[in-house]
Amino acid sequence: MLDTKSIKKDFPILINNPNLTYLDSAASSLKPACVINKIKEYYEEYGVNVHRGVYGLSYKATDEYEETREVVAKFLNAKAEEIVFTKGATSALNLVAASYGMANINEGDEIIVSELEHHSSVMPWQEIVKIKKAKLVFVPLDSEGRITVENFKKVLTSKTKVVALTYVSNVMGYVSPIKEIIELAHVVNATVIVDAAQAAPHLKIDVKELNADFLAFSAHKMLGPSGLGVLYGKYKLLNSMNPIEFGGDMNDYVEKYDSTFKDAPYKFEAGTPLISEVIAFKEAIYYLEKIGMDNIHTHEQKLMNLAMAGLKEIDGITVYNKTCETGVISFNINGIHPHDAATIFDQNNVALRAGHHCAQLITSWLGCVGTLRASFYLYNDAHDVEVFINSVKQAAEYFKEWNI
Repeated sequence: MLDTKSIKKDFPILINNPNLTYLDSAASSLKPACVINKIKEYYEEYGVNVHRGVYGLSYKATDEYEETREVVAKFLNAKAEEIVFTKGATSALNLVAASYGMANINEGDEIIVSELEHHSSVMPWQEIVKIKKAKLVFVPLDSEGRITVENFKKVLTSKTKVVALTYVSNVMGYVSPIKEIIELAHVVNATVIVDAAQAAPHLKIDVKELNADFLAFSAHKMLGPSGLGVLYGKYKLLNSMNPIEFGGDMNDYVEKYDSTFKDAPYKFEAGTPLISEVIAFKEAIYYLEKIGMDNIHTHEQKLMNLAMAGLKEIDGITVYNKTCETGVISFNINGIHPHDAATIFDQNNVALRAGHHCAQLITSWLGCVGTLRASFYLYNDAHDVEVFINSVKQAAEYFKEWNI
């Protein structure tokens, strides 16, 4: 496994809370000191606006900001001009729907989504089909709740214009066969939007190899600052799209009755951007790359296998995802609402998520109101698994004792 003893020392929150077992990284990861210090550096040493100032501090801020764009592009095997900074993966996915979708979807067209989607991957397209009188089509999930190539083929038609699917489910942790799906979608000239919010923290992503048209993820799930997202888009597509926000720094010329816009990515970044967040995000990527995405994934698999083995020994537990593909386990204590069960974990300083995880379609498919979700990441270790399993046992015994 990774040297988690050393890794934990890089995270101030774990130093300040030594008894914390943090298992909610799928919602938001912890931040290493290098990210926090970079934010501090910006505000203390050159905390001014970017792109516009004609003085030294502004040049410094702009260089740091644009360096992150280069770093993100390299991380994805993309070009810098294909990287748009947004307010999060949600904002990025909404941007594609509101701009590309509104311009390219017509009456009778079909948009393929799935019940595995986070709300931000399906709700924007619900609105588009209402406005455009198009049709939303769902990929049937298999018996384990997976998206399969075979089931995707069943719904792909000549009417398919957009495919909007998750790379990794935030509830089930399953990895979708996204590369094969993209290949099939392109045969009918459909455009594919990939929600990679849960994939980017765990898997090495190569957008050129995938041949993705658009791909979105959030910084805060991969050690970066909150409130920042990334939209990757093929440059030809991005440049063909209209911005959906208008204001400072995204325009070339503004006249009384009309304006012209800069090329992508800048036409999608109106106003003062998230400067400190962008600048600090590259430190998160450097940190991940230093450890190695493959090493992180292998480490998570070992922890997941330990946790799954422990859960199998506990009576009265339902585990919904049957295999360990990323660092997520969704489960319930039979007959107990996940919010009630979560109180026992909190008493043991175990931080996990309880609810529908902004993915009500899949929890409905599972036949429950929500789940308990434990998500492991690079700073977790075997001791965290032990504390987690003991807390599950304690919670199951508590509710059994009280016949709840």
